[in-house]
Amino acid sequence: MLFKAKGKLVLVMLCAVMVPLMASCGGDGGSGAAGNGKEKVKIKWATWGNPGELTRFQEFTKDYNAKHPEVEVELIPVPGEYEQKLLTQLSGGTAPDAFYSGDGTMIKLIENGSVDELTPYMKSPGSPIKPEDVFEGLWGAAKKDGKIYGIPVDCNPMVMWVNKKVLKDAGITEMPWDLQQKGLWTWDAFKEMTDKLRAAGKYGYVLENSWNHYYSWVSSNNGRVYDEKGNFVADQDPKAVEAFQFLYDNIQSKNITFAGTLPKGQGADAMFMSNQVGFAAAGRWWLPVFKQNANLEYDIVPWPTHTGKKIEPAGIPTAFMVLNKASKHKQETFDFISAFTSKEGQIFRLQGGGNAVPSVSGADQVVMEGNLPEHAQYFLDARAIGFALSPFEAGIPGLSSDITSELEGLWLKNGDLKSTLKKLGEMANKKIREYKAQNK
Repeated sequence: MLFKAKGKLVLVMLCAVMVPLMASCGGDGGSGAAGNGKEKVKIKWATWGNPGELTRFQEFTKDYNAKHPEVEVELIPVPGEYEQKLLTQLSGGTAPDAFYSGDGTMIKLIENGSVDELTPYMKSPGSPIKPEDVFEGLWGAAKKDGKIYGIPVDCNPMVMWVNKKVLKDAGITEMPWDLQQKGLWTWDAFKEMTDKLRAAGKYGYVLENSWNHYYSWVSSNNGRVYDEKGNFVADQDPKAVEAFQFLYDNIQSKNITFAGTLPKGQGADAMFMSNQVGFAAAGRWWLPVFKQNANLEYDIVPWPTHTGKKIEPAGIPTAFMVLNKASKHKQETFDFISAFTSKEGQIFRLQGGGNAVPSVSGADQVVMEGNLPEHAQYFLDARAIGFALSPFEAGIPGLSSDITSELEGLWLKNGDLKSTLKKLGEMANKKIREYKAQNK
């Protein structure tokens, strides 16, 4: 009995020694376990992006994993046909826990119930990003009936990029920002400058075929594209019609060049960098390339206005981060989303001459660092009052591309403005009515 008792004692003691050792071996980082012995929560997120953006995203993901040993986040870059691939994954139950979404996709995801509402998460005490942190004009398609389904990852307020050398060579001595500060940066001033640029053998301004270009001209005249009920009214609203007439007249006089008529392989950015054009419009995404060209003299200015105000709202392209409703780790996924879109997360991703503007308050220093460009403050001014693509347009499949296709035909075929706008209004409102009828 004594031997057996001792045997039992020896066995217990051996177990007491071996269990911690075994646990220690099982806690090795290569096993996928967290430091506390529990299995790590594995999360996947997906996005599009150019090589520079993807490198920064990988850096952020690696940094997040280092700070949160209990989770393992993996970035899944998706090259080409992003929306189609994402929707296929969602229908097949293989989509990542979190992912980027554009305006049009955002509406589809809300309507088919693929993404979780984020309002409760954002309003929770521990969330590093609150709804009020985000600039109001940026919600666009991500908010429906007061509920938030996606968080703007950052934004790109549309501004006019100005080639200073081209303007100076054309004999322009008072720069657009000088006029803007005096309240004199108007359509008339813009036309006067493009007159001089054309006379000097340069392109005045390149108009690109996108909502954020067209609608910025409309809003610079305090015009409307949609009414409060979601009807397309740009064909009837006097201020909107006047804006399209301004574009039409200046294309006819060759002060403005439609991008679709440029020589093959030439875009607005290439024309700008080769000192062939005085004005081109874009967000901050051109900065990383422009700043590498030591001989390029560039700056920015808001859209010229036709209202007597110094600045009017302009379009703001943006994308959203969403939470897959089928995710098995919703809280951990939101924790990553909130860190990515928070003030700290956007500073991490955008500092050092990044290609976007923070969508939240408190991170303006990344835009102002290095004074690149000199009047970088205009990005922030434009963000404060600008607008994302209207849910009225984003929510109707194919509407945005149909509108730009119709306008492209106007410029390429030298069509009639009045009849084109009439056709545009009829087409857009027919499409809107049909969609509403199908989705009652």
